Amino acid sequence: MLILGGGPNRIGQGIEFDYCCCHASFSLREQGWVTVMHNSNPETVSTDYDTSDRLYFEPLTLEDLLNVIEAEQPAGIIVQFGGQTPLKLAMPLLRWLGSPEGRRTGTVIWGTSPESIDAAEDREGFEQLLRQLDIRQPANGLARSEAEALAVAERIGYPVVVRPSYVLGGRAMELVHNHPELSHYVKHAVQVEPDHPVLVDQYLDNAIEVDVDALADGRGHSVITGILEHIEPAGIHSGDSACCLPSINLSAAALHTIRQWTHSLARALRVVGLMNVQFAVQGEQVFILEANPRASRTVPFVAKACGRPLAKLAARLMAGETLEQVGLTEEPAIPMQAIKEAVLPFRRFPGSDSILGPEMRSTGEVMGSAPGFAMAYAKAELGAGEELPRQGTVFLSTHDRDKPGLAPIARRLADLGLALVATRGTAAHLRQAGLAVTTVLKVHEGRPNIEDQIRSGAIQLIINTPIGRQAAHDDRYLRRAAIDYAVPAVTTLAAAQAVSEAIAALQQGELTIAALQDIHGRK
Repeated sequence: MLILGGGPNRIGQGIEFDYCCCHASFSLREQGWVTVMHNSNPETVSTDYDTSDRLYFEPLTLEDLLNVIEAEQPAGIIVQFGGQTPLKLAMPLLRWLGSPEGRRTGTVIWGTSPESIDAAEDREGFEQLLRQLDIRQPANGLARSEAEALAVAERIGYPVVVRPSYVLGGRAMELVHNHPELSHYVKHAVQVEPDHPVLVDQYLDNAIEVDVDALADGRGHSVITGILEHIEPAGIHSGDSACCLPSINLSAAALHTIRQWTHSLARALRVVGLMNVQFAVQGEQVFILEANPRASRTVPFVAKACGRPLAKLAARLMAGETLEQVGLTEEPAIPMQAIKEAVLPFRRFPGSDSILGPEMRSTGEVMGSAPGFAMAYAKAELGAGEELPRQGTVFLSTHDRDKPGLAPIARRLADLGLALVATRGTAAHLRQAGLAVTTVLKVHEGRPNIEDQIRSGAIQLIINTPIGRQAAHDDRYLRRAAIDYAVPAVTTLAAAQAVSEAIAALQQGELTIAALQDIHGRK
């Protein structure tokens, strides 16, 4: 049995897929299979000498893969555990296996068929499937020229999320707010060609993004293993957003719809193994963003949170077992609140900006768990290198659209004993809400300014939410100073709300540590 790895690590495809490949190998060896790993990454566990029975440290190309198949004659090949790299080989491999030469090998692709994986990635085909299933998605369109992109955006309404088709980790994805920004994107950010259209999607303002991981056995049965609520709003790449499991803000009606649509998609795509679906919830309305009938980057986190080895179980499903046979027929209970937080590399790259957006930038993730959300979030932030203050001064500067939502957060921080300083406009709004705020100058307004205060150690927390390309550029110096002097900074109101709750938890109690084995009652 042959497992295809992900090749060299890069943003959007890294250790989480290596985790899945290793667990697949361990699981199938336990079932008596001889496992063969094809991967070319010296930094991953999947290329250790004892992870699989045999290792081919070769590039992930069709030519090299066919050479391995010729040498090993495997009964099956697993392509859905290594991320985008083996998925790009899936359709060419399927065509070769259907040739006379390929049929002589007796090899087949295990798990969800490459046609189903490709159908989920093809925008037009996927949209047609959603209409058949009566599943709602945001307004969207395809553009093969600047004129088409502008026309689609005009129909949908700004802001819109734009990205090239068939990309990994949200590469070259951007949130644009007007015609000039969209024209600039189409002209300079991507190469628009008829074979590679630009995807233009409605931006769902103030929506909660949701990740769902599920297992299916290809016999019409599926089980959801985790519904992850993102803390950052929709529009921040899922790989960069903190998320919590179980969810804390989703209504029972929204959760019911999410579960129903996930099971419908698993059946329609004939999923065998793992599937990830991303939703956005705006008020009580649920929208589907995308479906990936393969392993996702959230699998290791969900497996640790629910205490079930999801990748191992998926490998057994691909080998022909059913969900009943692997012992997972109901959504597992989550014994504690678990938080996944992204590890971002900004301190390693002088001059980089910490603002988050649709393009993935994180290089890792950590997990915090506790009986409640606030302490779990505090632990996750600490693990990600952001130690939240228990006291001190917080600086606030937000876009006009965010100011109404900022006042309750600022009041909470003030009640916790933190002093408030803000730029002129933000300070005026907070004073109208009855808060005591000190005004501080922006850099271009004179000295001493906010950057001076950050560098002198007078600021312990920064809340800065710029909206639009120009605002993000204007406040770049502020976020860079925060990185240079290790001051925690958040760039969304949702994260600011979570931070205020975490600070309250830290003031009320000490951090405790619990091993996953103890949480799940296993040795």
